[in-house]
Amino acid sequence: MNSEVETLLSRVALACGIGLLIGLERGWRTREALPGSRTAGIRTFAITGLLGGVVGALARGAGTELGIPGSVLIAVAFAAFAGVFSRFERDANEAAQRFSATTTIAGLLTFMLGVLAVLGDVGVAAAAGVAATGVLIVREDLHEWVRKMTLPELQSVLILLAMTLIALPIVPDRSMGPWGGVNPREIWIIAIVLASISFAGFVAIRALGERRGVLVAGALGGVVSSTAVIFANARVARMGHGTARVLSAGVAAATAVSFLRVIAIVAALKPTLLAIVAPPLVVAALAAAGFSALAIQGRAGIPGDAGPRRFRNPFGFLSVIAMAASMGIIMLIGRIISERFGASGAAVTAVITGLFDVDAMAVSMTGLVPRVLDGRGAAEAILAGVASATLGKVAIGAVIGRGKFAIATGAMSVLCLAAGVAALAATNYFAS
Repeated sequence: MNSEVETLLSRVALACGIGLLIGLERGWRTREALPGSRTAGIRTFAITGLLGGVVGALARGAGTELGIPGSVLIAVAFAAFAGVFSRFERDANEAAQRFSATTTIAGLLTFMLGVLAVLGDVGVAAAAGVAATGVLIVREDLHEWVRKMTLPELQSVLILLAMTLIALPIVPDRSMGPWGGVNPREIWIIAIVLASISFAGFVAIRALGERRGVLVAGALGGVVSSTAVIFANARVARMGHGTARVLSAGVAAATAVSFLRVIAIVAALKPTLLAIVAPPLVVAALAAAGFSALAIQGRAGIPGDAGPRRFRNPFGFLSVIAMAASMGIIMLIGRIISERFGASGAAVTAVITGLFDVDAMAVSMTGLVPRVLDGRGAAEAILAGVASATLGKVAIGAVIGRGKFAIATGAMSVLCLAAGVAALAATNYFAS
């Protein structure tokens, strides 16, 4: 048996396997139906996938590419199959007195995935089969989710998808403006991150309750941007949709994760700096985690613990764009200072860029070793940038969140700074 035949057999087997997978879910749905009352189960879908695979093999013939006759064969076979399958499903719906096109669409999709498995990319065909089965399995969850969704939530999802799928591909991906300028695509990505974290936080609160939802959203958001987390939580606090103490606990969780994230970046790019960078950041992360735990303790039964009682859009489009634009301006200022003052301005650059992007700051500072900075200079610049980011949270909390949220966030930031400074002093003492 030559390799071409083996490849064809494996592709036809995949077509049958896709049908078996989708048919398994369809058969499970109707497992309690009486024999003879089901029009399409596991056997029908398996044969449907196999039929699509055979049609694909016949359409390709002995050639390596699909020609016009093969394309016509696929079209005719699909139309014939669609007519027969749809007719039986229509009769089944009438007998059961229901209205559903799901099984019909699933059958047509199975046929075409069988064709794709033979003529196209096997990875795409297999992934599409798994995805289709997954969508069919979570039917009840999807229906319940749609039933509970409000119009503002739907609007927010559409805005976020438009920002990501429509606007992002057409935003220029080049630096624009003086002194190296700012990349509009990078700014737009920042806006998408801000919007995504804000929306994810709201979803987590709705699903898990205020306390657990805020902590989960904060920790996950901290993997991307702790600044985005405090921006989102500050807006929620200002609108009165959450408990200030719990929202500040979410910011603390994000802050702890951001400290650990900087350590991971340094470890990957310049592990020799860990001796100076790691101790203060680890201690500061423990302080932030401790603050988060204390802020949550004893808060059971608080008003609104099940989530916000009122709802507005999870994120404001204009405010998100303004925040992203301000980040871009800060990054441009940092670049100008770095170009004008070189090594002497590294710490200032770290302080400025660290306000909104500690990852970029850490990467840029490690890249200056040893060409511009020595190890200690780069480590101290990184710590200065992290301290700047921590103090920046105080400003965001005061300007946007205000009130109790600003006080709690300020206390957390001061605690982290004090713990980090103490750890750095102890590190320097024992090192000397």
